[in-house]
Amino acid sequence: MLHMPGVTLQRRHPRLLKHQQTFLNQLREITGINDIQVLQQALKDSNGNLELAVAFLTAKNAKVPQLEEATYYQTALPGNDRYISVGSQADTNVIDLTGDDKDDLQRAIALSLEESNRAFRETGITDEEQAISRVLEASIAENKASLKRTHPEVWSDSPNPYDRKRQDNCPVGLKNVGNTCWFSAVIQSLFNLLEFRRLVLNFNPPANAQDLPRNQKEHRNLPFMRELRYLFALLVGSKRKYVDPSRAVEILKDAFKSNDSQQQDVSEFTHKLLDWLEDAFQIKAEEERDGEKPKNPMVELFYGRFLAVGVLEGKKFENTEMFGQYPLQVNGFKDLHECLEAAMIEGEIESLHSENSAKSGQEHWFTELPPVLTFELSRFEFNQALGRPEKIHNKLEFPPILYLDRYMHKNREITRIKRDEIKRLKEYLTVLQQRLERYLSYGSGPKRFPLVDVLQYALEFASSKPVCTSPVDDLGASAPASGTLPPQIPPSTIEQQGPSCSDVPSTSPVQRSVIHKPFTQSRIPPDLPMHPAPRHITEEELSVLEGCLHRWRTEVENDTRDLQESISRIHRTIELMYSDKTMVQVPYRLHAVLVHEGQANAGHYWAYIYDHHQNRWMKYNDISVTKSTWEELERDSFGGYRNASAYCLMYINDKEQYLIQDEFNKETGQILVGMDTLPSDLRDYVKEDNKRFEKELEEWDAELAQKAQQEKLLSQIPRAPAPSPAPVQAGEPEYLEQPSRTDISKHLKEDSVQAINKALAEQEDRGPEAIMDTAIKLEYTRLLKLAQEDPPPECDYRLRHAIVYFIQNQAPKKIIERTLLEQFGDHNLSFDERCRNIMKVAQAKLEMIKPDEVNMEEYERWHQDYRHFRETTMFLMVGLEYFQKKSYMEALLYLIYAYQNNKELLSKGPYRGHDEELISHYRRECLLKLNEHAAALFESGDDQEVNNGLIIMNELIVPCLPLLLVDEMEEKDIVAVEDMRNRWCSYLGQEMEPNLQEKLTDFLPKLLDCSTEIKGFNDPPKLPSYSTHELCERYARIMLSLSRTPADGR
Repeated sequence: MLHMPGVTLQRRHPRLLKHQQTFLNQLREITGINDIQVLQQALKDSNGNLELAVAFLTAKNAKVPQLEEATYYQTALPGNDRYISVGSQADTNVIDLTGDDKDDLQRAIALSLEESNRAFRETGITDEEQAISRVLEASIAENKASLKRTHPEVWSDSPNPYDRKRQDNCPVGLKNVGNTCWFSAVIQSLFNLLEFRRLVLNFNPPANAQDLPRNQKEHRNLPFMRELRYLFALLVGSKRKYVDPSRAVEILKDAFKSNDSQQQDVSEFTHKLLDWLEDAFQIKAEEERDGEKPKNPMVELFYGRFLAVGVLEGKKFENTEMFGQYPLQVNGFKDLHECLEAAMIEGEIESLHSENSAKSGQEHWFTELPPVLTFELSRFEFNQALGRPEKIHNKLEFPPILYLDRYMHKNREITRIKRDEIKRLKEYLTVLQQRLERYLSYGSGPKRFPLVDVLQYALEFASSKPVCTSPVDDLGASAPASGTLPPQIPPSTIEQQGPSCSDVPSTSPVQRSVIHKPFTQSRIPPDLPMHPAPRHITEEELSVLEGCLHRWRTEVENDTRDLQESISRIHRTIELMYSDKTMVQVPYRLHAVLVHEGQANAGHYWAYIYDHHQNRWMKYNDISVTKSTWEELERDSFGGYRNASAYCLMYINDKEQYLIQDEFNKETGQILVGMDTLPSDLRDYVKEDNKRFEKELEEWDAELAQKAQQEKLLSQIPRAPAPSPAPVQAGEPEYLEQPSRTDISKHLKEDSVQAINKALAEQEDRGPEAIMDTAIKLEYTRLLKLAQEDPPPECDYRLRHAIVYFIQNQAPKKIIERTLLEQFGDHNLSFDERCRNIMKVAQAKLEMIKPDEVNMEEYERWHQDYRHFRETTMFLMVGLEYFQKKSYMEALLYLIYAYQNNKELLSKGPYRGHDEELISHYRRECLLKLNEHAAALFESGDDQEVNNGLIIMNELIVPCLPLLLVDEMEEKDIVAVEDMRNRWCSYLGQEMEPNLQEKLTDFLPKLLDCSTEIKGFNDPPKLPSYSTHELCERYARIMLSLSRTPADGR
């Protein structure tokens, strides 16, 4: 034991120091018990076996042990190393540590260390790690058999390798290989710490461990380090959009001894990962040490120390502890500083400031902060009534820059002063808020009103024009004559009323008899007051009362304003309490936020990671890596808004720039990027993988080229001449289905003939060219008029003619002119001599148009867009028809394609497509109704119906969710997704058959996957063919029916 001035520094087993807080936090999280005395006693009584401790604490009939006060603090007393045995030992080895016998204490330590060392020599794995694995399995698989999954979800790769090709220098994603979003979130957060990345990439396995690892730990950790190096190298230099982490994951899963389908806990995985990395680097450090104590870079990067300062019955103590992830409780706190304040103070702390108090308590002060500081937010608690863990969805705010000066040991005196001042201010604030509440909620009944409003209402009542009679008398006087008289007022009542109305000065006119008017009687007579008013009040009384009410209201307004300003000042003072220069010297910048969406038993993880070079947030969601914003991070991470909230926060020391600085070439001084940052062995590994991927691309290109060649050869085979064009019959497919625009529909043919007839009537003696010019002008004028009209929704003139669509979208004049010439040059106009002559003139003019006069590629694009518009219209129309028939499964696919096609059209211009909100509404309603139907099938409990419900969810709804989440401006879509998820997550708290629980656990991760990666759909549904007339008619019919239907919040 080393003695320092004022501090007792314990020489203890380093693993025990590091894990002790984790053990207690695990027990607190799993059992929902926050009493530290109960937790420590349970851990002690179970000989450190956490699984037994959990069973003991969660047993229904277990009695909470009655503890003496000394039990809680015995581990922190001077002369005690706070050692907690976590090995499973026989009763004969249990030693009573509650007494004062120091020999017993030393024997307990020696025995525990002997047991741990023996197990370590045999397996290389400490008892603590075995205990952590047991408690991890208990927390993950709370319902054991009911949480098994037979078919874990695995991402399927697109057959087109170009879909999997990395774009420029976009960060590389990680493939989800079966409920491994937890792995992706943690690994990406660590990979983007450049110092950590360098340590992993430049790790060289120790020479003496290459051939034969000495124990199980080396046999496990060193292969994992090899796979982690390969994985990091691929994340640096791969040409793939995402890479497969299966080999590293498999090693981890073997260690966790859990089913493939069980979803790991991020904090536990991070804890285990850092342990393994620490062990691997320790092996290397011990090999390279030269007589000095080896330094472990993982410990220096992620582990810090705090001083526990306590008092027990007037006796002070100080102990130093090491910590890695720092656990924080979320429940009951609004921001990160409140969580930290609560975590740093345990019990009554007044005794720390006085010599003569018998109260007990302890404070924690950071003595050494790690460069990378990770906070584990405890968002799960055990519901003992239900016998299962539940997630805490409370909102918890955290800042992008966190100043930790107030928690540092060197600042403890000034912090204590400030804490006392804040406590005093908060007490004063409570008094002011109570006083303000009395002003804002005035009254003694169940309903309360602001006092200033009460006085204002009283003033308005007093100032109202007096009336002469009661409201009942007024109604009686205005009632129709029906032989009944109003009730007579007893004389006594009149005497009690004091002076009659005539004695009171009034400006009101003499009341007239009201004539009964059957249809206007409900109107209020003009001489009756709109509100109740006093009947008997003198001018002197009114003057005094108004003066009092005015004065009182002014006084109340001033008092309320003073209270509000005082409260605001105190809030501001508290906020700025730690803003002076001496308390902003230890800044930590938020580096990564690990988010969990779902419930305690199921969910999905992703990470927001700050790009320190581009100064922006990135969202890492398995294979999807996208740009993000602080606003999106707030919405997903703070909690309280939806089922998503932060579960782990990773801050880095803002003054330690080496954590995020790029590596430089020692010779040239230039920044090393990409493959240049890799050691030679990893560079070769990545090059080989990139070659394999390039080969995939080449094979794909060759396959496409072969198909194109085959199609070209087929097209060169001579075919029989096509029959001469014949007039299109009514009802045949036209614009939408025809491969050629020259196969004009009956509708357009009739329009052309009408224009020609009008032109002939105006210029009968002119030649064919002049008549054609006039006909084209008449047709254009007609179409221009349609384009300029503002028709009702059921009448969309764009469907009648492409020219209307072109005019509304400002197509070039040359495009419109050529389209009109093609209309009049079509062969279907050859049915009589006059039309045939005009057709020939139009064809001749088409042939005279030079290539440089009309851009044919642009011309084709405009007509392709119009075909796309008509196709979108038909998707929408058929989808709405199915929706009205309540055929939601059939409607959904049509509405999905209508929305996607329409969105593409609208990206080119506001008049290119249909009302996006309309399509979005019915697409959303379709999904909600299908979700309700699927949930009802699941609730039935019948195997066939349950399977049908899950088929609906897996094949229809789940693939559609990314479509709703991809556009974050569509708040209604996001809310709808949350409603659907909440409906299914609500089943987690209900009792159900094991087979249903198994299916639910299998399905929920897919539903809760927040990836916005659009998965492929089936081919679009086949569209029927309609003539223009039929299309316009059916479109009008469906739109009219929608206008008669309630909008349902649209």
